[in-house]
Amino acid sequence: MKTKSVIAALAALAQESRLNAFRLLVQTGPQGLAASKIGEQLDIAPSSLSFHLKELSNAGLIESRQEGRFIIYSANFDTMISVLSFLTENCCGGESCSPPTVKSCKP
Repeated sequence: MKTKSVIAALAALAQESRLNAFRLLVQTGPQGLAASKIGEQLDIAPSSLSFHLKELSNAGLIESRQEGRFIIYSANFDTMISVLSFLTENCCGGESCSPPTVKSCKP
């Protein structure tokens, strides 16, 4: 993962509402949630939520899909794992250590 992409992801997460939304989507798993459900669970107004979801999407941290008249958002686990791997690739003083994985959450 390129440094610019990691910086964009970390910048997107450096805001409480966006961090909470991303964590909720990670907990929800690949099936995701409708924007209205995210707003209800996090008590975020629709206009504000739309802005935050756009920022997370632009950073590649979430994906969206249309289901009927609803937009369903889900965490992009590949990007999440790439960011975590980037942050930990030089850990342990050069000794071998396991990179983070989330195999059970992958669709």
